[in-house]
Amino acid sequence: MKVVGVYSKMLTTQEIQEIREHLENAKNPVFFFDNDPDGLCSFLLLQRFIGRGRGIAIKSSPGLSGTYMKRVEELQADYIFVVDKPIIDDDFIEEAEKKNIPVVHIDHHNVAKSKAQYYYNTYYSSKKTEPVSYICYKITNRKEDTWISAIGCITDCYLPDFTEELRKRYPELIENKYKGPFDILYNSRLGKLAMILSFGLRDTTTNVVSMIRLLINANSPYDLLEENSKTKGLFKRFEDINEKYQKILKKAEEEIDGDILFFNYAGDLSISQYIAQELSYKYPHKAIAVVYTKGNISNLSLRWEKDIRTATINAVKDIEGASGGGHEHATGARVPADKILFFKERLLGEIKRIEELAEDEE
Repeated sequence: MKVVGVYSKMLTTQEIQEIREHLENAKNPVFFFDNDPDGLCSFLLLQRFIGRGRGIAIKSSPGLSGTYMKRVEELQADYIFVVDKPIIDDDFIEEAEKKNIPVVHIDHHNVAKSKAQYYYNTYYSSKKTEPVSYICYKITNRKEDTWISAIGCITDCYLPDFTEELRKRYPELIENKYKGPFDILYNSRLGKLAMILSFGLRDTTTNVVSMIRLLINANSPYDLLEENSKTKGLFKRFEDINEKYQKILKKAEEEIDGDILFFNYAGDLSISQYIAQELSYKYPHKAIAVVYTKGNISNLSLRWEKDIRTATINAVKDIEGASGGGHEHATGARVPADKILFFKERLLGEIKRIEELAEDEE
């Protein structure tokens, strides 16, 4: 399966060729991907490239746990690909080695190196953290799939270098002028499609599988944007979640006070990352922390124009049962609900410290 074209500067020609060989050798692969558009689109790009394989969204955080090996066995997979998931638990790796199933891990997070048999993380090779959906597009280089990669990229706050090429190919997708990825995400039909997929991942497993099937077979983005018998359920789910989303977003905006927003909500809808994302777009100079609490666990999505990663990691230190990390300007954290106020106090202290250091440097 020879593909010619521009190679990613993040991966070497040899690395790209190695990944393609893994894909070609995989007769019945399983793709585990992070439960967001970047992960979903990364899987789609690889699956459409070879035309085979099953995709499974990973909702556990932060790692791919050994319990998922059951799915590998059920599907009788001969290859495992893990995309956009920063951590693979040791018990998963150990089970794969026992069964002699290769594990190919493609990622972009600044985390401890994976123990996967084949590990490709652009952060270690170039300190670049472009979305995995961008990396996978550079691997597959299928021009007809630029729209899939673009969805993963803009939701991960990245403007791919093929944006204008995409706009010419599908002129109705990006109707307005844009300066950055979120201008497209919140002001275009491509952005609406990205949100439809984002909310679609919050559906039941059966409906997520149906959505994936639609995406695998789609000839163009218009197949998904046209409401018909095949997409009716997807649109209904989007409308239902979007109504709740807008209410939560409005409530969060009402609580903005000063340069920091620490917003806590509960309920049956875990969409803190999308709330935090849009708030950071609307209020780019504010530090944003959106907390979703369910039971005794609080999941947080944090955004800031400064180093929120350092602030998050330091804030969760020594809090039993807490974890956190991510990118420099976008992170996530998991904190016991009864420790959330303590975490908040530490986070605000870290933000203040980082601001003071920045002022001293100026």
